[in-house]
Amino acid sequence: MKNLIINTARITVLVLFLGSCSQSKDQEDKISISLLLNEMIDRDAITKFPTKDFRLKQESSYNRASKTTNDTVGWFINQDFNRKNKEEDQNFIRTEEINGQKEWVIMDHQGPGAIVRTWMPFLNAQKPTTTSIVKIYLDGAKEPTLQGNMLGLLNGTGLFPFPFAHKSLRSSVSFFPIPYAKSCKITVTEKPFFYQFTYREYDEGTKIKTFTLKDFKEENTLIKKVGDALLALEKITEGKRFTLAETLNAGEEKSVELTSGTNAVRGLSLKLDSYKDSTVTRSVILKMEFDSQETVWTPIGDFFGSGIGLNPFQGWYRTVAEDGTMSSRWVMPYQKNGKVSVINLGNNPVDINLEAIVGDYTWDKNSMYFNAAWRGEYPVSTRPFSDWNYVTLKGRGVYVGDALTIWNPVKRWWGEGDEKIWIDGEDFPSIFGTGTEDYYGYSWGGMSNDFYEHPFHAQPNSNKYNKINRKTEEETGDRNTQKYSTETRTRALDGMPFGSSLQLDMEIWSWTDCDMEYGVGVYWYGDAATKSNRKGDPEAVKDLLGATKTIIEE
Repeated sequence: MKNLIINTARITVLVLFLGSCSQSKDQEDKISISLLLNEMIDRDAITKFPTKDFRLKQESSYNRASKTTNDTVGWFINQDFNRKNKEEDQNFIRTEEINGQKEWVIMDHQGPGAIVRTWMPFLNAQKPTTTSIVKIYLDGAKEPTLQGNMLGLLNGTGLFPFPFAHKSLRSSVSFFPIPYAKSCKITVTEKPFFYQFTYREYDEGTKIKTFTLKDFKEENTLIKKVGDALLALEKITEGKRFTLAETLNAGEEKSVELTSGTNAVRGLSLKLDSYKDSTVTRSVILKMEFDSQETVWTPIGDFFGSGIGLNPFQGWYRTVAEDGTMSSRWVMPYQKNGKVSVINLGNNPVDINLEAIVGDYTWDKNSMYFNAAWRGEYPVSTRPFSDWNYVTLKGRGVYVGDALTIWNPVKRWWGEGDEKIWIDGEDFPSIFGTGTEDYYGYSWGGMSNDFYEHPFHAQPNSNKYNKINRKTEEETGDRNTQKYSTETRTRALDGMPFGSSLQLDMEIWSWTDCDMEYGVGVYWYGDAATKSNRKGDPEAVKDLLGATKTIIEE
């Protein structure tokens, strides 16, 4: 009898222990604030196709007249906002009366998800104010989980601290994750102007711990840790170093072989002896091969985000330093072999100093190869309005960023064009934006011709302004967006997984009928079998270099 009691007690303890372990594992498996914050700074996470599959979606104030590419008028209408006193403007979902107050519904997602990016502009280019209240209702709740001033809640001065949320150039941007298990409805108490709410749509049945203010407050230590990491100028120190210090003559290519076996490039830096000729960042090419397959072929200015010439900035994945050192912290895994090459397509010798740091990596069925490609074109006519394809991909992967460099021959604003992104062969783009500057995280582009930087987006150069030459207070009203501008956006939680295809187009929409120069570097992770319509194209670079030199000389 005594033994039976003891055994029964042991069984009870074991059951309780197993139940506790099960609950603990269940909590670990659940998508939560803490899980998403840790993912945000996990550099290896983005190299793997997500085990908890999702697709990135977006609600925005895009013009509802844009229905099909066959309608060449409606598809390019620039009325992608709502005017306060115009009843005919209906670029939102619907209106509701809640507790006797009219609210405009701007997002209504049914199912498990997580908000991972928000963007809203100042209502006036000169006045960063609004009286509208944004309300976020989660899982069908009658009362909002979050509410606050439409700009203040999401610009780094309210609940979500910098750098998760911040005041960009004349806009409010937030990357703080807001997960929900069942649904998310977002409303504003005044008619919305422009807006974008980007969210992950998870598969039905995905376990998610819905955002609560209590959980948010309990994660204060983690929030500070992640915020500090995003802003730190991380220096990769662990791993084996491979260097290439050479003079490249015109047309010459030189390479360095990396450690064989399963590894990953964890840090990559390149410095030229001189950037006096600003076109050198277009004429020097970075080429990388992994497992005997070319995955990177990009001019260095487009790869590192500097654009034409040396334009310093600091981001989470890339840094361009004032001393000319351009660094990448993309993790680039491979299974058998790797090689890094530098090509000089210019007419003059170039001294290069390259360093690659290679470290351990665990390859599994979800691991993917890093890819970077380039497209450039001149002239690009602004009439008729058109969509300019960044890249089209076939296969499985995750799209993680781009850097756009344009040359504008006139002072008037060039960037009204919207991004249109189709995933997995959908009939209508699930991401339809409201303007090129909005995609890159700022607003009022005609006046925002100044340098800015953030871990996930930046404007390293616009007109004559960069980090070294900032716009002065006296020049605030200057609307000159002539000459070169470079915009860049990289993705962590807002990376875009695709199972079979991705097509990213940017609308060419300028206020002026003119010819522009376009060049873009694009970055994604993909399987070995994933195909791109962008290949290394030395002749296109040489053709564009000729136009670029002529433009600069004039």
